[in-house]
Order: sequence, then structure tokens, then C-alpha cells
Amino acid sequence: MSAVDRTTAVDRTTAALDAIAASGRPEIWISLADPDVVLAQAAAIDERVAAGAELPLAGLVAAVKDNIDVAGLPTTAGCPAYAYDPPADAEAVARLRAAGAVVIGKTNLDQFATGLVGTRSPYGAVRNAWAPERISGGSSSGSAVAVALGLVDLALGTDTAGSGRVPAALNGIVGIKPSRGLVSTTGVVPACRSLDCVTVFARSLGTARRAVRSMVGAPAEIAARRIRDRTLRPAPVPAGPLRLGVPFPGQLGELAPGWRAAYDALVARGRACGLEPVPVDIAPLLEAAALLYEGAFVAERFAAVGPFIAAHRDLVGGAIDPTVAAIVLASAEPTAADLFGDLARLERLAVLAEETFGRIDALLTPTTTRHPTIAAVTADPVGVNAAMGRFTNFANLLDMASVAFPAGTVDGLPFGAMLTAPAGSDDLLARIVAQFDAAETELVVVGAHLSGMPLNHELVADGGTLVGPVRTARCYRLHALDTVPVKPGLVRVPDGEDGGTIEGELWRLPAAGLGRLVADLPQPMALGPVELDDGRVIAGFLCQPAAMTGAEDITGWRSWRAWVGAR
Repeated sequence: MSAVDRTTAVDRTTAALDAIAASGRPEIWISLADPDVVLAQAAAIDERVAAGAELPLAGLVAAVKDNIDVAGLPTTAGCPAYAYDPPADAEAVARLRAAGAVVIGKTNLDQFATGLVGTRSPYGAVRNAWAPERISGGSSSGSAVAVALGLVDLALGTDTAGSGRVPAALNGIVGIKPSRGLVSTTGVVPACRSLDCVTVFARSLGTARRAVRSMVGAPAEIAARRIRDRTLRPAPVPAGPLRLGVPFPGQLGELAPGWRAAYDALVARGRACGLEPVPVDIAPLLEAAALLYEGAFVAERFAAVGPFIAAHRDLVGGAIDPTVAAIVLASAEPTAADLFGDLARLERLAVLAEETFGRIDALLTPTTTRHPTIAAVTADPVGVNAAMGRFTNFANLLDMASVAFPAGTVDGLPFGAMLTAPAGSDDLLARIVAQFDAAETELVVVGAHLSGMPLNHELVADGGTLVGPVRTARCYRLHALDTVPVKPGLVRVPDGEDGGTIEGELWRLPAAGLGRLVADLPQPMALGPVELDDGRVIAGFLCQPAAMTGAEDITGWRSWRAWVGAR
């Protein structure tokens, strides 16, 4: 895309500010940057791009979990009494900004990154992007929901036990947990310092990968020096089909209704895409997962923030979440002997895990086990949370990389799957996710099927995954049809007539899913060829010209989302 046609950083930042103001989701944010400041930063990015600078994240808006330092905004880790003003950006944030992203605010989280639910915060429980009565997942709750609602293009989270993956699954987006050491944790409030990872949320794998690549660099912190030579190396081309580990029957445990069938369908889809499912025993991985909270490793949480909580017990139930306080204070109980015993167990389990991954290229599991309501978590805050980390808790303990990705819906809610493999497999995992998409078709949407819009659930229900933003060629006009509710109508203008460039999204979905969408498409909508500004012609939703009577021409808004947000 040329510099002339590119969505400018100023335009995208302006749209993000407007969308946040209109979203009615204050619990997502702990602090927002001054609009004048971020618009000035966006203008500076546009100037650099115009001067020829190559900025891979230019034109994208980012949010940052509020346990990661952003200069100019306080860091609270979800606890107002803990707040401090960082003197500089965390290294990951600095790299993100250097690549052209505009950081618009700090997001809510389970306090001190302790939880997988997104409800343990004095700033309020973060509601799910799809179903507000359900949890968002945590601890990177605000970051995931901000992305899922389309308020930002990408967001940073952290992940010790699954906090960068569970919220991705529950909100229908991509969550990348890189190999430990790829992205620096300097400037991150630790949960378990030796295990923590900075993670990325995005609505497409491509955007998430670009963000990760922009942040990769040799970590400065001592704890990561032993793995500082890790880079994002291209995965070797396999001699045969990639082998996909599938847990033995019974090892998936108790899943939400319909999730087992959705997982089985995903395995079948992988086989159809040329992947080779291989049954494997994941008992050693599940045993390692239990060690994270049921063993001595939890003591590292006390080392991180335990002294602060112990010194402020009078704030428990107010500024300090009582469930978080109980977990962290109890984590001081394991002894040194307990820790060395668990280290020995972990060494044994690591050997068994290595043997398992010697037979497969990656393990495919559901990302989590269920999608509870906020009320269910309130009634049993520890028990519900504990069940949700079954497939995520072992990854950092065993030094593995993971990618959580959307895999359709069940009963109208997102179902998320996850690929996990040993450290250094980051590129391979991305390749496998892409291979799942290989047997699919592409679709351009510019209206109510956009991410976060009312009909987007139809795309996801039919197995759709977001590829990324696109723009039409300058030969279309967008209308708001005279219907109840109002519907978008994209029409190609005759040659020689004045048209405009309309912003949209490119989605990929199974051919059968596209067939179902087309079969249910109401009049006057139709499927037809849509020309993009880069010359590609891809199927998309168009409107019959006869339906333009009484319709409002909203081409000047450049996007349906912008027009809806201004109403």
C-alpha cells in the first residue's frame, strides 16, 4: 500500500479515541493517554512515514496492560495503592513505539497479574466482548477486550500461567505467548519473575506476529541472559506432514458443553489441511501444570509483591483484592526444601515432555476448559479460576511457546484452540495456524460483519478468522440503507463516476461456512467481486443498486465503523 493510500496514524488514532468514548466500557481502562499527546505522536509517525521511514506498525493503535511501564502514565498493576510513575517505557513498549504503534492507554487486569478470570480488580470486572454477563478471562482482561471490540489494533499482555492466552480464547482473538527471552520483561511488574512473558493480542495472526517481531531483542535483565541468543528463526521445512499432538481420550478433562465436539471438528479440519494428528500422553504436562500453583513455585509470587501486600493488610477488601491477597500471602508458606523437591519433579517431567515432543511438532488443545459467568466466579473465585489453566499452566514452567487462536463458536460464544511446542518453535506454530487456514476461502466485509459489529458473530460461528484490515479500490460508494435496523450497502460506481475508498476487513473461512453465510444473506445484499486498492479481487458483500432509494451516502466517512461511532 502506498503512503498516499495508507490509513494515517492520525486518522486511526482519532477513530480509536472516538470508539473508546462511545464504547460504554470504562472498566477496560485504568488510564488513557492525553488525546493531544497521542495525536501529536501520531502526526510525528505520519511525518516519518512520508519521509520514507519503514515502520511496520505505523497506522496501528495499541493498548498496554497496566503492569507494563508506559512513560507518562502511572503503573498500578491493578492496585491504586501500588501506583508509581515510571521514568521510561518498558523495553517492549519502547520497541513497539519505535515500530510506529501509538500507545493509547493502560488496561485493567486481575490485580498483580494473579488470575485467569478478569474479575479481581478494584477497577471493576472486565466484561466479555461477546457476552457482558460472562468473564473476559485474565489476567490480561482489558487488553483482550479492547482488541476484540476493535477499540485498538493490538495490545500487550503478560503470561505466567495463561494470562495471554485464556482471554484471547474467550474473546475470539489471537494471543501469542512467545518463547521466554524473545521479548524483554524489563519494566514489567513481576508475577513470577523467572516465568513471566510479554504477550500480544490481535484480531489477526499477521498483526500479532508483526508486533512480536518488532519487540524481539536481546534482554538486558540478568534472569534472561541464559536465553538471550533466542531469535525468531524461520522454521525448517519438514520432510513430511506436520505432526499434531492430540491428547489421549479422557485427558481433555471436563469441558464446557459442545467444546469437545468443537475440538474434534478442529482435529478433523487439521487432517483435511494436511496435518497429521498423533495421539499423545499429556499426563506429564498436566502434572507440571499442577506444580505451578499447588507446589513451591508459587513462592515467587510472594517474592514479587508479597511484602507490599503484607505491609498493607488494612487495604485488603478495598484497594487490594481479597482473593489476590489470600493467594499471594499463602505463597510464602513453601520451604526451600519444598522448592528443591519440586525442581527435581519438574526436571523429570521436562524429560518426559521432551520425549513427547520428539514424536510431534506441536500439541493442539483447547485453550481453556470453560467460559463461566461473572456470577459463577463471584460465587467460587478460586475453584473456577483453578480449572481454567489446565492446558496453559505448564508452558512457561517447561519453557514452551504457544499461540491461542479462534476456532469457531459454540452456542454463540467463541471457542479457542491453542498450539504449544518447545521454545524456539514460534515460527513453526504460526505456520501451523496458517495451515489450518489453507483449506479456506477469503471474504471482504465492510459493514455489520466487521469485528465488534452486530453480525460479526456469524462469521466466527462459521469458522471465520480475521486476516487483517483492507481497503477497496477507489470505485465504490457506501450507503446507510433506509431499513430498520439501518444496514450498510456497498455499491460499485460505473466507470467514470466518482467513487471512494472504503475501509474493511479481510476474513478467511471454510468454504462450507461461506456457503451458509450466502444462503442466509437477506435481500438486497449479494455476494460479488470486490476490488481492493492493491489490485486483488476478492469475494465480498455488495448491495443491489435498486436498494439505494432513500439511502444516505456515507462514503465520506470512509468506513461503516466510523459512521456508526459518530451516530
